[in-house]
Amino acid sequence: MSDQDLKSRHRDRAPQLLADIGGTHTRLALADAGVLRPGSIRRYRNEGHATFEALLALYLRDCGVRECAGVCLAVAGPVRDGVVRMTNLGWELRREALRALTGSAEVHFLNDLQAQGHALDVLDPAHIRTLVPAPETPGTTGTTDTMTRLVVGIGTGFNAAPVHRSAQGLFVPPSECGHIHLPRQDSDEAALADWLAVEHGLATVEEALCGRGLAAIHRHLGHGALTPEALVTAIAAGDSAAKATGALYTRLLGRVLADLALIHLPYGGICLIGGTARAMGPHLAGFGLATHFRAMGRCAPMMEGFPIRLIEDDFAALTGCAVWLGVQAG
Repeated sequence: MSDQDLKSRHRDRAPQLLADIGGTHTRLALADAGVLRPGSIRRYRNEGHATFEALLALYLRDCGVRECAGVCLAVAGPVRDGVVRMTNLGWELRREALRALTGSAEVHFLNDLQAQGHALDVLDPAHIRTLVPAPETPGTTGTTDTMTRLVVGIGTGFNAAPVHRSAQGLFVPPSECGHIHLPRQDSDEAALADWLAVEHGLATVEEALCGRGLAAIHRHLGHGALTPEALVTAIAAGDSAAKATGALYTRLLGRVLADLALIHLPYGGICLIGGTARAMGPHLAGFGLATHFRAMGRCAPMMEGFPIRLIEDDFAALTGCAVWLGVQAG
């Protein structure tokens, strides 16, 4: 069957397929003309599925779908030449294999942060919490919709991408910046970086600030092995060792966000997304996120212009995929 035949066959009746493929979980949904189909969202653990295709076949069978009108996948890894190799998962995705499985010639790969960026304009405000506000400045004319924004994903991995608006619409370049060097401004941070370098060969931002990074900081401080979930529970309960871990984690997060802010100048706001961000979100203010973020010497006054927000919608990337498909169809 030719690509043209695949594009035209059953376009009006077949649903679009959306996926958000992370290191731990995959979220799948169907959409009609860029609008999520009610009741179609499913969330799966990746563990136990040898390939994404095996998991997708299960989903399509459960939903009774044989053919898709378009496919958009948000993936936690770099996209190149129609192939994705997941950063924190042993899956490889190929466009041709997904065309065969879904019956769609329109198979789009987005880096996961790209999908999150494309969702920002349509998110429900009820799912957005301000962590660090920016004071209103008299005489400014820019708005969140026109100024650059930055999405920062903190979950199984760590990544960030700027969201720019152009005459053609949103432009969200792909990124894998979680693998940059970890800041080491004082002796505590230097000791952690040295320890992570022994563990992993290199001390990167991701190895300290993703979910397993939170647990790694706890081990480095000599407090034993706990899961990220158990650590967040202990922080909420006031455990002193867990709070020490949370304090160092937040200090590093503030420094990294400050570096990214000065690179991209996101006056429209920094948006934290991902499971670890949502879990730690209620505790970041108490650990001084704003103070650490603004501790940039002579650039400190500039930092006050960048608000930090938490996106609490677990399915935002699916929404971004739907938006992307709508743009391609338009």
